[in-house]
Amino acid sequence: MKVEATEVDGRKVFSVRAFNQGIAVWLERLPTVWVEGEVTELRRQERWASVFFTLKDPESGACLSAQMPRGQFDGLRLELVDGERVHVYGRPELYEQRGDFHLRVLTIERYGLGAHLASLERLKAKLAAEGLFAAERKRPLPRIPRLIGLVTGNDAAAKRDVLTAITTRFPPARIIVAETFVQGPRAAPSIVTAIADLCERGADVVIVARGGGSFEDLLPFSDERLVRAVAACPVPVVSAVGHEQDTPLMDLAADVRASTPSVAGRLVVPDLDELQGGLERARTSLRRSARRIVEQRSERLAATHERLGRAPLLALERRGSRLEATHGRLKTLSPRSTLDRGYAIVRAGDSLVRELPPSGTALGIEVAAGSFGARTE
Repeated sequence: MKVEATEVDGRKVFSVRAFNQGIAVWLERLPTVWVEGEVTELRRQERWASVFFTLKDPESGACLSAQMPRGQFDGLRLELVDGERVHVYGRPELYEQRGDFHLRVLTIERYGLGAHLASLERLKAKLAAEGLFAAERKRPLPRIPRLIGLVTGNDAAAKRDVLTAITTRFPPARIIVAETFVQGPRAAPSIVTAIADLCERGADVVIVARGGGSFEDLLPFSDERLVRAVAACPVPVVSAVGHEQDTPLMDLAADVRASTPSVAGRLVVPDLDELQGGLERARTSLRRSARRIVEQRSERLAATHERLGRAPLLALERRGSRLEATHGRLKTLSPRSTLDRGYAIVRAGDSLVRELPPSGTALGIEVAAGSFGARTE
């Protein structure tokens, strides 16, 4: 579109509208470009067709307005927040009505720390979907470990903190230390190798410890190889990397996360003083229980002895009573008892007379006081 000027007093004068149109046409000839900056003043609402934000140069403070269709912005799923560093691809554009210059954005990519964060989020989602961070995978630490493996760098502070915490709480602890790289590209594979070596040497719990550092310093502890090695480790793993606010992906795969190396040392061993106190209390309780059982058994034995001592006399008394009762019954049933009541026993010879005998039969009659003879008539 050709922009026309008006001749006024020998000079060409453009209207504001014409001037803005001319600049807009000229800007349309420029190619699409990549621009780097920090996102600030991000503004997005559901009823707006576009998302608005400002790109700021972190060194000079220079700013550039930018806008992007809301559908395209949402489709990227970047979840951008103010302060993130990005690379923006777009074309310069002028809003003619107000003369506002801005960058019409076609796509956005995180850069630097933002790119790493985005990559870590994707890896985190992938590993979580595989179940590597599931709570049911977490294993309890051994009550009293036979051998503790410690993976650390030659950083004296982290190693000293772990060793001091362990030996202070439980002096008899056996510890084997594997020093590795804990920063840079060689760190992740070195730590993976160290963990496997400690397991082969008999460690039944492994601590991976490193002091604090920048986000970039701690990136090896979010390496996929290391995270998978920790999840597949045959013994429980304690992660003690960085400070409380640092959460590398290894923390999520480890069986236990310690906020500092010192805390990790205290987690893997019991307190010897508390253990000895518990043993003494158990010993005292067992002693009291044994004494109580012996006393109870002694009382029962004495009672049994007393009962056994009385048993023969009681048995004789019971037998005597039964004998007397039997004698009484037999005496009651005895023919003599019948004679005492006025009855007599009549015999004809050796036979008892039960029927009337013939006249002249000689009889023998027995009564309670004696016997006499008689003859029937």
